[in-house]
Amino acid sequence: MTNTAPAPAASPRVVLLDIDGTLVTYDLILPASAAAAVREARASGHRVYLCTGRSRAEIYPHLWDLGVDGLIGGNGSYIEDAGQVVQHQVMAPEVVAEAVGWLDAEDLGYYLECNSGLYGSPQLLERAAAAIGRPGAEGERFVADAFPDLLPLADDLPDDVNKISFALRPGLDVDALAVRFAGRAGVDTWSATGAGPEFGEFGQLGVHKGAAIITLAAHLGVPVGEMIGVGDARSDQEMIAVCGIGVAMGNAPDDVKAAADLVTDRVEEDGLARAFRRLGLIVST
Repeated sequence: MTNTAPAPAASPRVVLLDIDGTLVTYDLILPASAAAAVREARASGHRVYLCTGRSRAEIYPHLWDLGVDGLIGGNGSYIEDAGQVVQHQVMAPEVVAEAVGWLDAEDLGYYLECNSGLYGSPQLLERAAAAIGRPGAEGERFVADAFPDLLPLADDLPDDVNKISFALRPGLDVDALAVRFAGRAGVDTWSATGAGPEFGEFGQLGVHKGAAIITLAAHLGVPVGEMIGVGDARSDQEMIAVCGIGVAMGNAPDDVKAAADLVTDRVEEDGLARAFRRLGLIVST
């Protein structure tokens, strides 16, 4: 379902795409219609960038194979354009060490999200499977498949941490955690299923997708008002707000939909391709 669409694109646009729940389903399936829409849009002269909470190490080959022009990763901490690193901000080592110490003391499953790789705690698969409502071996296999290149966490912590995600457990006081880290790290929650939240996150203060889009726009020499942002989660709200046209997927929360200029169908119902067609980015998909 869509609301009244903005005017179709009359000139080449820059499109920013969230990944999970927007480009791919929550089961990590890339719909054929979405892949075809991205390729057709680029063939028509539009530029397409991934704009995601994932770090670069989580952008697997099938996503790069779409031919995207670049990446905003780590919820805005990393920007890449045509293979050139435009920006890379990392968490302060002392904040990383304190966060890891707290996570270990709480016996939570977690992973450090870096451009060099994803580094997981020993209990990550078990705790993450339980958090998404799929406890046991089948759920742990699903989590392992979601992180095919997961690396074990060593005593020497990596120095390129964009953010840290951890599996939530019932009764965990995220608000108290935010107070504990106030002024040093942002603390938020997110969902891997669209029904959550199931995960918590330590992130960098002042880092979000909207700020990164402004930086990318300046780098490209393109007005932000001519950009299109497409997302499904509350972490996409700054992107939807800053872009000239903000698109919410049909599976987005109501407050995200309310902030968007266009609401399209769900990711598994060809929502991305339908939005592209409605905006005049493609004609045939």
